[in-house]
Amino acid sequence: MTGVAFGLAALLCVGNVVPAAVATTLWWAFEPQDRPRPFIDVPVTGWATALTLGPLQILLLTALAYLCFPPMALAHARICQVVLSHSTAEQLADRVAVLTRTRADVLDAHGAELRRIERDLHDGAQARLVAIAMRLALARQVLSDDPRDEQYLEELLRDAHEGTEEAMTELRGVIRTVYPPILVDRGLAGALTAVTARCGVPTRLSIGDIERVPAAVEAIVYFAVAEALTNVVRHSRATTAGVRVSRKAERLSVVITDDGTGGADDRLGTGLAGIRGRVRALDGTIDVVSPAGGPTTITMELPCGS
Repeated sequence: MTGVAFGLAALLCVGNVVPAAVATTLWWAFEPQDRPRPFIDVPVTGWATALTLGPLQILLLTALAYLCFPPMALAHARICQVVLSHSTAEQLADRVAVLTRTRADVLDAHGAELRRIERDLHDGAQARLVAIAMRLALARQVLSDDPRDEQYLEELLRDAHEGTEEAMTELRGVIRTVYPPILVDRGLAGALTAVTARCGVPTRLSIGDIERVPAAVEAIVYFAVAEALTNVVRHSRATTAGVRVSRKAERLSVVITDDGTGGADDRLGTGLAGIRGRVRALDGTIDVVSPAGGPTTITMELPCGS
């Protein structure tokens, strides 16, 4: 209703400028009975009237539009905002729905991650440890049966030692997927420095004073930046990339950019979708802007309050 009322008022104001302009400039072209009446339906009977009342009407309507249109537009916008905005209860319900959905996604992802870790340990490290135990048991038996068979005993012990090294390597790989040791050793700034230095595309890193960040946030930022830069190398054909990390109050902001061909879409693969799931799991936000032809900008914000 307000749109119709304000719109008609604006149309009436602007529309009456037209007959005033016509009367001022083309009064002589009309027959007496067809001549316009610009000023409150006052007939134009000569050039004196046309050149006086016409500009006066244009001036008055222009001043009226300049003074009244902005408040009318602001009032209309506020009325629409009040009418269309959700109530507090609706906003709370939407928030609960979003959190419920993201928590369900986190639980599914967590379960899948636990199954992956169990599978990696079962098929990798556990199998190697069983083989090591068998070799050591056989070596013990050989030592007790024939202590002089040194060559065979040496081979068993060598295989057991090599298997131990391989099992330790696999265990380190599994641990890195849970919480990267580099975060413990060097902190988030050092870990991101290492990630950007290893990137196949020249990458600028800018990180401000972010103070203390919770471990869960550090891990998400580390994995997200690593995955994003991997996508840059694999898909973007970029020549440069950038990572900017800053903190404002209780929000940590991470912006990842590249000058590649763009077109990044989390529906086309699991990389961006995984990043989005990690970020939303901590009630964070992520925005991906990647038009065709580039550039691509990924903006993440995560809560980092204590």
